[in-house]
Amino acid sequence: MTVSNVIDHTQRDPWSVALEQFDVAADRLHLDPNMRGILRECQRELIVHFPVRMHDGAVKVFTGYRVQHNVSRGPGKGGIRYHPSVTLGEVKALAMWMTWKCAVVGIPYGGAKGGVVCEPKGMSLQQLETMTRRYATEIMLLIGPERDIPAPDVNTNAQTMAWIMDTYSMHHGYTAPAVVTGKPLSIGGSEGRNEATARGAVYTIIEASKHLGIDLEGTRVVVQGFGNAGLHSARLMQELGATIIGLSDTGGGIHNEKGFDIAKVDAFKKEHGTVVGLPGSDRISNSELLELDCDVLIPAAIENQIGEHNAPRIKARIVAEAANGPTSPEADRILFDKGVFLIPDILCNAGGVTVSYFEWVQDLQNLFWREATINARLKEVMVKSFSDVLEMSKKHKCDMRTAAYMVAVHRVAEATLTRGIYP
Repeated sequence: MTVSNVIDHTQRDPWSVALEQFDVAADRLHLDPNMRGILRECQRELIVHFPVRMHDGAVKVFTGYRVQHNVSRGPGKGGIRYHPSVTLGEVKALAMWMTWKCAVVGIPYGGAKGGVVCEPKGMSLQQLETMTRRYATEIMLLIGPERDIPAPDVNTNAQTMAWIMDTYSMHHGYTAPAVVTGKPLSIGGSEGRNEATARGAVYTIIEASKHLGIDLEGTRVVVQGFGNAGLHSARLMQELGATIIGLSDTGGGIHNEKGFDIAKVDAFKKEHGTVVGLPGSDRISNSELLELDCDVLIPAAIENQIGEHNAPRIKARIVAEAANGPTSPEADRILFDKGVFLIPDILCNAGGVTVSYFEWVQDLQNLFWREATINARLKEVMVKSFSDVLEMSKKHKCDMRTAAYMVAVHRVAEATLTRGIYP
């Protein structure tokens, strides 16, 4: 759905982190103990083991997951990732985070997530297709346009979604484009989806700068990660008049106080596979990049980048989390005490799931919107959501992450309470 990245399992168990974050918000909300018990658990956890015949004729058994955390506000929504380190705990945590992300931006979805334990980089396209179609068949117990709508995530893409959509459609005897989002345009994908995460993040940065009285014209911006979200975030910030002084990818970081032309950086990376070595740039490490003197820092790479070891040296006035989970709970407290304004991931990078929602709506209606309409509606959602979280932050005198969780948990608790307990 977003720049979702592989969780570092040398760090804390992701499920315990998700529960701790929930508990902080629940405490501040004085949540009823019964409701707390409901929301601390995932409603459905499906584990599947399925055989796939490999190219050498051998049969390999894969393990896959599909988890729905809470679907009180609508169908489940969440990506599918292919990676050797996928675990049930990771998928549960990601499903819970999707519940809060959808709730904080007011989208009528619940949180879900899926994954297959595999090494996709060592598999042929045919093997990936066969595995995907069999996995889709196994999780068909849960997915559907009105039940649970998967999307791309780590090591999956638009083609993966096309295979899942086709498999579901073949089983049901009719074409069902709304069963997944993040599809190719040719089979019901949406305009504007590719840069939605970055565009949503930039909308929140604009609102944060207004709140802080910062003129974005001429601000110095550092972007960690030059994938989809990082590239488009840098380009959009440059269009607003900001100077991009630092960039990085998996190969390392580059710095130029005078700024980079993002189009030239993109062209260089496409030719050389990395931003490192760009003419006119100084090479720096990723850790040095995070500590550059700048106005806006956009972590758009992987989890666990800002911790208590480096948070005291972060110089940015705004940290906008285009990635999932780049900042530890300990670093949150340090940054808040330093006066750094942090836009949390479940708000900042929710543009991706918002436009996925738009894609689903368009598929259900068989009526498609122009990209300008999609961007305008995305802006409306992100500006309203930022305002809601900021008001909660002011009311309770807490940091923006706690405020975002409070907004989200309150909305999900209210929906769960209103629906009641069946039977």
